[in-house]
Amino acid sequence: MDALRELTARHGGRGGLLSAGLERARSGTAEGPEEWAPQAAEAALLPAAAGLGPATFFADLAAPRGERHVRVCTATACFAARGGRHLAEVEWALGVVAGTVDEGGSTSLQTVHCVGFCYAGPAALDGTLPRTGPDLADQLAGRTDPRAPGIPAADTTGAPVLLAGIVGGHSAWDVWREAVAGLRPEDVREETALAGLRGRGGAGFPVADKWAAVAGKPDTVVVANGDEGDPGSYADRLLMEEDPERVLTGLALACFACGARRGTVLVRSEYPKATARLRHEVERAMEAGDLAPSVETAGPRPFVEIVEGAGSYVSGEETALIARLEGARGCARPRPPYPTDHGLWDAPTVVNNVETLAAAPWIVAHGGASYVRRGVTDETGTKLVCLSERFARPGAYEVELGTPVDEIVTRFGGGLKDGRELVALQIGGPLGGFLAGTALDVPLTTAALAEHGAALGHAGMVAFDADTDPYEILRHVWEFAADESCGACSPCRVGTRRGLALAQGLRGPGESYEPLARLMGEASLCAFGRRVPAAVRSLARAYGPALEGWDR
Repeated sequence: MDALRELTARHGGRGGLLSAGLERARSGTAEGPEEWAPQAAEAALLPAAAGLGPATFFADLAAPRGERHVRVCTATACFAARGGRHLAEVEWALGVVAGTVDEGGSTSLQTVHCVGFCYAGPAALDGTLPRTGPDLADQLAGRTDPRAPGIPAADTTGAPVLLAGIVGGHSAWDVWREAVAGLRPEDVREETALAGLRGRGGAGFPVADKWAAVAGKPDTVVVANGDEGDPGSYADRLLMEEDPERVLTGLALACFACGARRGTVLVRSEYPKATARLRHEVERAMEAGDLAPSVETAGPRPFVEIVEGAGSYVSGEETALIARLEGARGCARPRPPYPTDHGLWDAPTVVNNVETLAAAPWIVAHGGASYVRRGVTDETGTKLVCLSERFARPGAYEVELGTPVDEIVTRFGGGLKDGRELVALQIGGPLGGFLAGTALDVPLTTAALAEHGAALGHAGMVAFDADTDPYEILRHVWEFAADESCGACSPCRVGTRRGLALAQGLRGPGESYEPLARLMGEASLCAFGRRVPAAVRSLARAYGPALEGWDR
């Protein structure tokens, strides 16, 4: 086993070299991956297939690249903002079709799924500079001034947990210093268990149980999952950009509780500001002695590195995320073995999403008993809810779990802009689910939403008014699923493409749809494929007769 670990670690190191090499090679040419990926693999002492695999899988590596590279968001919130028309407007304004480079090689256009500006869409990244608003095409063409407003954020609880540093100005590092000086790892685990904290990335797994599963195991790694990909959600971006101290403190506390000497934050490539802010804060924390400058010097204070993603929704799933960090394609892996036994470079690995870790400093400072009084039984604490551009008051709101959805929509969000009627509400991303605008009397909990065919997910809320054709939404869901399927299993790889073909065809799905939906829901390798039919079913129920046949 020791020899296997040594071999895996060596290959893992080469995987890191390969990732860096692929990114360098990609940035220096407009050629396709077949031209440069094998050379990058050879430089890392790996076979050509090791380079071609990730280079053709990740959107950022596979996309054509001109001197000016524009990424246009076509995800759900931006789709709802302009009914999907903004892409054609941008193509016309820039004179280049998505997925290509113009004749002079100066401008390339890439479609992406979510850049985290769901509150101000439609949106795009011009290089690393964001542009947002209904006149997006004019901004990119230089005809109007660029705009990229910050995230509006508000606490509705009176005592914020996640927004304590953003709206309250409270630093989290003091909590870490007091913890490492006076607490034991088991103390942190016990308070977290008492709090009942569950993962905020969608799965809702008890955090303390995951930490306990690796306690005492050598070489444990903790990964902060900042690959927030649910269109409609920008909570993790808010935390990473505006309060990186809290994110890193939460990661440090998790490392301490798990006995891990090493922590990693994976940040979406669509969040360049978040990457920069986190790296700056890591450097500051190392200089202050809050974090270790290397793995060799790590102890109670862990070594932390920031890694950038490469454009893949499915790579937010924990096993796919681990594959990405190892330099491979971001495909989901079968479980067991679980990451807590064999994860990153075969080491025990804990993966917690950014919002989950951001709650840890408050819990350690105030105690699990205080936290458990927030929210409802079995689903304690607070949640960041993100409202899309269609709302009168879009932005991120910290609410207690159990808050009625209609209160969030009407009291906090102010309903829709211009008094428009809310016809359907998507919750929890493209694979979360939909509620009819007249059926929002549902508590914001995983259990209650599941009873209504929806899901909590990251708790992004995207509103649809009467201007959007339900069949266009249906096609949008299937297009997203087909684009983002990692292809690791046939039920999802083939099923999403078959579902898209059906959605693009006749108004009804036909007799072949029910067995397809059942196969995807029962046999897909990960939650991505299993959730697609459920999301479509909830959409059909929200719209009723307009999507007859898709509710099976």
